[in-house]
Amino acid sequence: MKIPIQQYWILLKVYFRPQWPMVSLLALLLLMSIGLQLLNPQILRHFIDLAVASSKGNEQALNDAAKSSYSIATELFITALLFTGAAVLNQFLTLLAQYVGENVGWKATNELRGDLAEHCLRLDLSFHKEHTSGEMVERIDGDVNSLSNFFSSFVIALMSNMVLLLGVLIVLFQVDWRIGLGMTLFVIFALLIMKQIRTIAAPFWVKVSIARAEFYGFVGEHLAGTEDTRSNGAVSHVMRRFYELLRNWLPVSRKAGLAGYSMWMSSVFVFALGNALIIILGGYLWTRGSLTIGTLYMIFYYTELLNRPIENIRTQLEDLQRADSSIIRTQELFQTISKLKDAGATESVSALVQLNSRSAAAFNVDFNNVSFGYTAEDRVLEQLSFHLPEGKVLGLLGRTGSGKSTLARLLLRFYDPDSGSISFGDVPIHTLSLRELRRQVGIVTQDVQLFHASVRDNVTLYDPEIQDARIIEVLGDLGLTSWFNSLPNGLETKLAAGGGGLSAGEAQLLAFVRVFLNNPKLIILDEASSRLDPATEQLIEQAVNKLLQGRTAIIIAHHLTTIQRADQILILDQGKVLEYGERLHLLNDPSSRFNRLLQTGIEEVMT
Repeated sequence: MKIPIQQYWILLKVYFRPQWPMVSLLALLLLMSIGLQLLNPQILRHFIDLAVASSKGNEQALNDAAKSSYSIATELFITALLFTGAAVLNQFLTLLAQYVGENVGWKATNELRGDLAEHCLRLDLSFHKEHTSGEMVERIDGDVNSLSNFFSSFVIALMSNMVLLLGVLIVLFQVDWRIGLGMTLFVIFALLIMKQIRTIAAPFWVKVSIARAEFYGFVGEHLAGTEDTRSNGAVSHVMRRFYELLRNWLPVSRKAGLAGYSMWMSSVFVFALGNALIIILGGYLWTRGSLTIGTLYMIFYYTELLNRPIENIRTQLEDLQRADSSIIRTQELFQTISKLKDAGATESVSALVQLNSRSAAAFNVDFNNVSFGYTAEDRVLEQLSFHLPEGKVLGLLGRTGSGKSTLARLLLRFYDPDSGSISFGDVPIHTLSLRELRRQVGIVTQDVQLFHASVRDNVTLYDPEIQDARIIEVLGDLGLTSWFNSLPNGLETKLAAGGGGLSAGEAQLLAFVRVFLNNPKLIILDEASSRLDPATEQLIEQAVNKLLQGRTAIIIAHHLTTIQRADQILILDQGKVLEYGERLHLLNDPSSRFNRLLQTGIEEVMT
């Protein structure tokens, strides 16, 4: 797949613009280096011709080559100093340009990596269900890493090398038009060959990126589930698939590598051809007396200098082969549009005012004929309607797969309903920004995700505005004071990824801490106490009562104790309302489904 040139310029425009002073400095350093590279052969020619003329005693040549106020030895010494000084200065400028270029490249690369990560976090949940975490790491980090050289040196270095090529050719034309014409044809031939090989090789690097992403996606997924893999005896299956992916990766990697080697071999051939050409032309002109020995050496010097930018261009084009595939995949990711339309900057101010003025701590929740399915063929919720008044608690019951957790996902706008509407405080939730919406809703599920970070970062989710005193107060409300006092570094204590080192109950309680600190108006408890032992569950009852006080809440549960605080009961069956009403009314109605569940045993009927 050929990359339109506009794609390169768009990336450069976006990520170089904030760094234009450093980019300008880099361009200046490279231009100064080019000037010195063009000057040094001229100094060397003067030195050689002066030395040859001195050794032959050619007084006329001496008078033309040296100033009358200096002796030959002094002139040679000064010329040598100029050559050495220019060479040292050129090395210093090259080193400084490399340093500036790497800084520019890494800043641009990190900006791109950050933008990609932020974009992916904003995509709807269906996107993340279709792509493994390992694949996303490879696409956000691996593909962007391949662009580091593109940002750090490619464009400016390519332009500087082209300027150097042009400068050398101009000098050679001034020396002799035949030399200049021969080397111009040589350069055009070399660049055309490299361009053609790059066009052939680019698709192979795209396939390498895809194979690499699939491999790392598989590895990341199974490393995360290593306990299940081992306990169920699936290690052999995982390793078999591991080697299959490696075998699939090998042929495309080999073809891409051969394409890169072919470019290297072509440059070796072209350099040999160029050297042969200059030997033939230079030798012919020297034998005819058209060139001095110093001029002939200068031409050879320029020929070697000409090889350097061509070699650099070859290397840069190899990097561009990899960058091509990375740009394709990066642009594909950026062009992936979330199915959720975020109100964002267009968020209705009146909607926010209306939502926040209803109550200081709660708002009502309304589902109006909501239907939803993860696929067009499979409906999870069908024509669901209910009204939950502000400050009331809804107990949500139903068999596994009846749509309980899906209802919670819709409230957080992980998905949008296929039809119908959902409102908070009579405000349709799609008129609120996702950030504002999710600030208003707190959820605790049976699966708690903890990160390899400090206790503070885990419970605040990196919000610096939450004070330490508030965190410690909430930990005390949830009975975690003794646990907190046992931590070696207090809130700075690092937790292992996935909650390693914590009991299931402690991890669950930290999830409750997050909700307390966020202070939302709607609380969703999705079987949140399922991982707690009876003693720990009893420990948080008082804290949960405090959390729900004055707030609207939805409790998804299998246990009788957790729905005793519910004001309303909603029973789902295959995505439809089986029963809905006030808990006390249903409790006192012998014919109600809820009453029969209590009589039979909710754990037995609902599973």
